[in-house]
Amino acid sequence: MTQKTTLPKADTAEKTRKWHFLDASDQVLGRLSTKIAVLLMGKHKRDFATNVDCGDFVVVTNTDKVRITGNKAEQKFYFRHSGYANGARTIPYKRQMENDSTKVMELSVRRMLDDNRLRDKRMKRLRIFSGAQTQFPMPKAAAAK
Repeated sequence: MTQKTTLPKADTAEKTRKWHFLDASDQVLGRLSTKIAVLLMGKHKRDFATNVDCGDFVVVTNTDKVRITGNKAEQKFYFRHSGYANGARTIPYKRQMENDSTKVMELSVRRMLDDNRLRDKRMKRLRIFSGAQTQFPMPKAAAAK
């Protein structure tokens, strides 16, 4: 008995994308980010392949109400560097949440995805909102169907 391995095609993966709406209120940041990363990659689907972008669209609301465990609220910080001498900037977690809570969620999900050519395409399918939204801006391709 011969067994065949079927690989998903890129065009069929594009047609079978679904929309997932997640509420981040009272959810742990890391656990929610892993769920989002799995949905964006398509690992929850039967026809998953690592080299094909077969993930779904994800919409996350209420990111300003997300929580973290332990002492991370005081100890966690975000680092960036401009590339110039003395260009290092660190922002504490609390201040980043006050400024832009969507950035915290975006960085968390982005760092859980593989660092390859598909990561930017997967991140484009992620929509993040700090409050409770009633209207979501749909992409032109999805709105036309």
